[in-house]
Amino acid sequence: MKNAAFKLAGIALSLSLAWSASAAPLRIAADPVPHAEILNFIKKQDPSLDLQVVELTSGVNANELLANGDVDANYFQHVPYLKDQEKALGKTFAVAATVHIEPLGIYSHKHKDLKSLPEGATIAVPNNATNLSRALFLLQSKGLIKLDSKFSDPASTLATPKDIVENPHNVKILEIESPQIPRSLDDVDLAVINGNYALEAGLTPAKDALGLESAAHNPYANILVTNPQLAKDPRIKELAKDLTSPQVAEFIRQHYNGSVIPVSAPQS
Repeated sequence: MKNAAFKLAGIALSLSLAWSASAAPLRIAADPVPHAEILNFIKKQDPSLDLQVVELTSGVNANELLANGDVDANYFQHVPYLKDQEKALGKTFAVAATVHIEPLGIYSHKHKDLKSLPEGATIAVPNNATNLSRALFLLQSKGLIKLDSKFSDPASTLATPKDIVENPHNVKILEIESPQIPRSLDDVDLAVINGNYALEAGLTPAKDALGLESAAHNPYANILVTNPQLAKDPRIKELAKDLTSPQVAEFIRQHYNGSVIPVSAPQS
């Protein structure tokens, strides 16, 4: 009888813990724009899902927050960046949803088009490995540089400035922390800026960029990431469903005018 009682108590405790987890707020670390804005839209659309949005500030590593259990998920990054972070942190995370693309763009306060780029121009690019490589692939697609032919797949090969084999304008590559690049626009000829930081700086990528990544077959879609043990949590599944819904896709299309592009939901 005692053993049966202990088993029943254990089952009751497990059910209680599971209920407590599902009833607790879902803590999501996100960049302010557009990620937190999208999550706040979901809070209005799905009030039954208790979201606690933690807006990221410069210097905070959202994957460390997730690994340490300080948040339940994060929404700010793409798969190549996540893979690089998993290696750096010695952790394995789980992708719960693929949501949108923020095309990387080339901007300038000094030049109206890429054809007017002077000899020896300075180009600011992100200094983290994945977005640095992404920026170099973008510059190559616009004919400003050429990378070694072994760098054919931006999703699986990371290029650095040392891998530039043709540089017809003798451009200088200046590596800067991604959030700081918009502030460098007055000091450089061109700047390659992530979509979220461009939006935060008041730029409209679809209108202001001198060159944008193609959205077609783009490997840099932004994702919802969680820990493997939470991947089947009903709250995570519900948020993933919301993020990939036609309603959220329509919000993204209307609110960002082509500067953020939904990838998972058909147009409603």
